[in-house]
Amino acid sequence: MREIERLFRPGVQDLKPYASARDEFAGTALVYLDANENSYGSILGAGHSRYPDPHQGKLKQRLSEVKGIPSESIFVGNGSDEAIDLLIRAFCRVGQDSIIVLPPTYGMYAVSAAINEVGVKSVLLDENFDLEVDLLLNMVDESSKLVFICSPNNPTGNCMNRSRVEELLERFPGMVVIDEAYVDFAESGSWVDALNRFRNLVVLQTFSKAWGLAGLRIGMAYADRVVVQVLDRIKPPYNLN
Repeated sequence: MREIERLFRPGVQDLKPYASARDEFAGTALVYLDANENSYGSILGAGHSRYPDPHQGKLKQRLSEVKGIPSESIFVGNGSDEAIDLLIRAFCRVGQDSIIVLPPTYGMYAVSAAINEVGVKSVLLDENFDLEVDLLLNMVDESSKLVFICSPNNPTGNCMNRSRVEELLERFPGMVVIDEAYVDFAESGSWVDALNRFRNLVVLQTFSKAWGLAGLRIGMAYADRVVVQVLDRIKPPYNLN
């Protein structure tokens, strides 16, 4: 199994995250005095005046049952775009490290990298819009921390060759992120089942497409529990309503 702890940006594993009293409380209380919530309720009706569960415990438990993986390996965010941004911040040093993208592909990977002042290396897909492992690995240096693979790919619609992706997971020295926003429309199946074999694998999914819940902005990152712990440390306290 790949050692991934050394890949994190210095300091994030030891970061002490923001914590409220709700982080230290199990169960449900009628009043949380520390939160200064409006005890008279909300103009929108019941349920809107209270802060949500910062750990999304019930949702993660249900996802765990559906996906067949531990809830500790599930990060839930404000769309998969939040997970993309947090992964870059977790692994890449500002002005030093880089990500690798495979155009034509989803544009948010490069945008998030630019926002975080992280370099972007582009490796074109082949004539069949598939991954070229050797070409990609020739671009790798010490700064290369993340590869973003969109499969099924946006905008070409094809899934990447599974054996090529497995080869990349075995040979790439950093993290491989597979964006499966459209996996529910594909016959190839998800990479979630491979998480127990590859510690350097992160799988992104969303409720926005096949589930028709784009307005809720809920995305998931399935990964080694060490990666999820770091994402939970650096996310905003109440990132999902």
